[in-house]
Amino acid sequence: MEMPPWLGPGSAPVRGGWHERRATNAFVANAFVTNAFANGYDGAMTAHPTAPRSRRERPAKPALTREGIIATTVELMRAEGLERVTMRRLAKELDTGPASLYVYVRNMAELHAAVLDELLGEVDLSPAGADGDWHDRLVRILTSYTSVLFEYPGLAQSALVARLFGKHYLNLVEALLALLDEGGIEPDRAAWLIDLLLQFATATAAEHAHRTPGDTPQSEDDWRALASVVRDVSPRTHPHIAALGPRLLSGSPQDRLAWGFDVLLAGARHTPLPEVLSSSPADFPEDPAVASEASEPSEASEAKSRVDPGD
Repeated sequence: MEMPPWLGPGSAPVRGGWHERRATNAFVANAFVTNAFANGYDGAMTAHPTAPRSRRERPAKPALTREGIIATTVELMRAEGLERVTMRRLAKELDTGPASLYVYVRNMAELHAAVLDELLGEVDLSPAGADGDWHDRLVRILTSYTSVLFEYPGLAQSALVARLFGKHYLNLVEALLALLDEGGIEPDRAAWLIDLLLQFATATAAEHAHRTPGDTPQSEDDWRALASVVRDVSPRTHPHIAALGPRLLSGSPQDRLAWGFDVLLAGARHTPLPEVLSSSPADFPEDPAVASEASEPSEASEAKSRVDPGD
């Protein structure tokens, strides 16, 4: 009688043949499995120690919210710097996928703007309602704004191009406009001056803030190198720089900042406005960038204008 190949050499039929041998083996195997269940056999039946944990056994994760994403971004920025904050890094911290974050923020630029607005809540706006000279109180608020940006170097640079519209930014602008109104600055002048004041403060913070945590020594080296160049410049090739010398780098950052605000305020009082502001606009203007693009002729229109109408 021919035996099936899985019996192998030497596996002769027992008693009633190899069919009975196969049945006996099956019975033994079944009995082994039954005993394993009954006795709690750990070797074969216990889950592998590295097996994924059932979601039912995990504590529920906090629901994703825009506020939670912003708060976590602020924590990461303070610990590692804004340059290290990416959607992937943020998603890992929140135990989710990067795609989930885009439900709440469209891109990194919007996230940076939201984080900046959150931090603007640290700006001291109390001078707006205090007593004293309106000019001094205005400078105090602008100095506080600059100091907040100075604490977060990457954010200060991002603020140069960010489009802000959050509640803390609106509170800042409202406080500054109230003080300009108190100081007798005409509304049209104040509308443009507020932009210049915040640009100057933001640029100052971005220029002097350290790019990453702990890079102060490099910044000091850069400053010494600049001072050396100004000191050693040739009067023959750069006579005005040589004449002013150390005065170009004189003064404390605080004094320079306050003087810059004074220059802008004084200039706004006496510099004529363009005629475009002679009357109040009825509607909000378009985005200047969009309007500029729209005013430029397209390649198709230019090509069409080059075609002779008689052709």
